[in-house]
Amino acid sequence: MDPKKSPERNREKLRQEELKRNPAGNINDSFNRANNGGLVDLVGSLGWKGTLILIVAITIGFIIFSLLF
Repeated sequence: MDPKKSPERNREKLRQEELKRNPAGNINDSFNRANNGGLVDLVGSLGWKGTLILIVAITIGFIIFSLLF
């Protein structure tokens, strides 16, 4: 089988063409990914101040939990 016509290369070529034709689709995918994402997506959407507040809240919660139990 010719490596230039492998299914992986064909998919990648189609993906690159789609990104060239519709650059706003990538932005839409990024926004929708946050709805299903995990901690990395949460931290990425919060920014550094929100991340700092989240870390402080988790730390305070852990300290209170440790003192009570």
